[in-house]
Amino acid sequence: MKRSLLALALFTAPAFAQSSAPFTIDGQGFATLQEAVSSIRLGTATILIAPGTYRQCAVQAGGHITFKAIKPGTAIFEKVACEDKAALVLRGQGSVVDGLVFRGYRVSDGNGAGIRTEMGDLTVTNAMFLDSQEGILGGEPTAQKILIDHSTFAGLGQCDESPGCSHAIYLANKGSVTITNSRFERGTGGHYVKLRVPTVSITDNSFDDTAGKKTNYMIDLPEGATGLIARNTFVQGRNKENHTGLIVVAAEAQTYRSTGLRVEGNDARLSPGDSSSPAFLADYSHDKLALGANRLGTGLRAFETR
Repeated sequence: MKRSLLALALFTAPAFAQSSAPFTIDGQGFATLQEAVSSIRLGTATILIAPGTYRQCAVQAGGHITFKAIKPGTAIFEKVACEDKAALVLRGQGSVVDGLVFRGYRVSDGNGAGIRTEMGDLTVTNAMFLDSQEGILGGEPTAQKILIDHSTFAGLGQCDESPGCSHAIYLANKGSVTITNSRFERGTGGHYVKLRVPTVSITDNSFDDTAGKKTNYMIDLPEGATGLIARNTFVQGRNKENHTGLIVVAAEAQTYRSTGLRVEGNDARLSPGDSSSPAFLADYSHDKLALGANRLGTGLRAFETR
């Protein structure tokens, strides 16, 4: 997968928002993102966000809100987290995040994120999550649907700043998570993708761990799952905390059946000089997984039951 063009836009964005009303809804301007969000109440609206770097955050308490950069990659949120959680704390009826950049989030409990989803379906597209404890975190105990597409996750995760680890993506719900056409790289701890959900679809993504430090699994499904993991590329780095598996199923519990989980058409390699011999797919569920044809480099074992 080619690196997102958002990376180019990131370095050409102005240092600070220039408009006196950087947030607009149907032509009406707002000085802060929270003012724009609060004005929507239980309605449906799109907040257009002008180019700039913003040290502010917002809590969505209701409604259906689209947070959209006027130009993808130029609306950058950094460092300031609402409720000691994230730049965007989402508990409305639904949310869309389109073209925003989140960077530099650290909070006291080790889970500083660009997005904390607590209620409502969520779609994230053309976004970047950089150099933080976490990229996207949360979920709700219902049939929530989360879609992440054409986004970049870099410099995320930790296991040293709090009792529990943080991850690039860590989501839990009783519905589904779909991750497509996205890039994961240079993790700094934890897993790249950790999902406690019954149904997953993880396709056409790039996982590049060559510059990772203290990382664990590429994909962790700790309570099992069904669905599809296909057409992804994986390169496992050498500087890992846990190098025993790239994709690991039901390592903590068997909450969800994993029978029929399809893992096919992926390409996985080890970094040069890596002699760790991990399993590409490690299974603790003992369900009948549907392991198809995958292209594996030297040193990778296709499957291991644990």
